[in-house]
Amino acid sequence: MARAQHGPSARSFRWPAAGLALAAVLGSATVAGAAGVGQPVPWQMDLQQPVTEVAREIYNFHHLLNWIMGAVVLFVLGLLIAVIVKFNERAQPTPSRTTHNTMLEVAWTIVPVLILVAIAIPSFRVLRAQLSDPKADLMVKVIGHAWYWSYEYPQDVGGFKFDANLIEGEDQVKSGQPKLLATDNEMVVPVNKIVKIQVTAADVMHSWALPSFGFKIDAIPGRLNQFWFKADREGVYHGQCSELCGQRHAYMPITVRVVSDAAFQAWTAEAKTKFAATGDGARFASAR
Repeated sequence: MARAQHGPSARSFRWPAAGLALAAVLGSATVAGAAGVGQPVPWQMDLQQPVTEVAREIYNFHHLLNWIMGAVVLFVLGLLIAVIVKFNERAQPTPSRTTHNTMLEVAWTIVPVLILVAIAIPSFRVLRAQLSDPKADLMVKVIGHAWYWSYEYPQDVGGFKFDANLIEGEDQVKSGQPKLLATDNEMVVPVNKIVKIQVTAADVMHSWALPSFGFKIDAIPGRLNQFWFKADREGVYHGQCSELCGQRHAYMPITVRVVSDAAFQAWTAEAKTKFAATGDGARFASAR
């Protein structure tokens, strides 16, 4: 049983420090934008930097929605202020008795429709990117357990499998990896290659989620779900189970290392020796 991880105790807020705190937030937002690749960083104010096509589509769509929502909020606020100032009892002691305005009714019907169309077009673009089915350069099977992940590689790259458990305590400190996000074994994939993952679970529902890759996919016992990604930047990317799966739900992280083709070939050669072979290799459902 792992002990729960507790952060530093809360401290009372002092008003003289408010300006410094605000400056720290604003200043660190830029740092977070530069450093937030593959893992969260303190005071991060934005999403993790996307490293796949799907993640970039989601990232751009997210910010487009924020601009649209901000414009709608400001417009409605302006209307409220105008009504309060122009039509209060002192400014207009005799209230207007207007009950119908054709142009206004047409406008408040058409404008929301146009807003929805502006949202729908990039939304469909994101959906198309997510549901496309390119030919895979590599297949990896991901299995969720209570409470860790296991990975199986096909016979053409070695036919091996391994478990990935949370690194805790002194081992985590020595690893230099972020707390509650590092695993003892990493899923390794080549950069700029289409990787398809087939995801299932051995016991209860889990969810394999990686923010920098822009997706999460449910791991359901007795069912095989499939997704793809193509990471265009080398590095180490972290995620976590995103389905409330039980007592150790918060302690089953995901670590994916994206490496060059040469490094991937070297890793698979080493992994075939490090991890026990799985007979005829991992079994995969048919996929392109």
